[in-house]
Amino acid sequence: MIRFRLFGRCRIYHDPVSPVLRAPAQIGWTAWFRTIDLETPQQLKGEELLRRTRGWWTVEPDDIAAVVKKYGRLVVGDGGELMVEFENQPDADALSAALSEHFGDQVQLTP
Repeated sequence: MIRFRLFGRCRIYHDPVSPVLRAPAQIGWTAWFRTIDLETPQQLKGEELLRRTRGWWTVEPDDIAAVVKKYGRLVVGDGGELMVEFENQPDADALSAALSEHFGDQVQLTP
């Protein structure tokens, strides 16, 4: 497997940025008639992390996901970083070209 980080152009600063999951999401519970002291940590999946870029990146995350799915798979790396996983290098090269064709310099892959 080959993994590359996915970066998008920041809507505010115009730098390439990538989301990083710093800690699992904490899901808590409240009940109608009582307090439940329970929190469940949930890891986000790659596409869920990409969706969190809505409003931060200049390109809509759903548009990016549609292009990525043709060539690879969105995953969250060991350090919490948003990555695309590929079976082989030609798929990575093809996605890089497709991202450039669809989004110009707004979405990029980096090793």
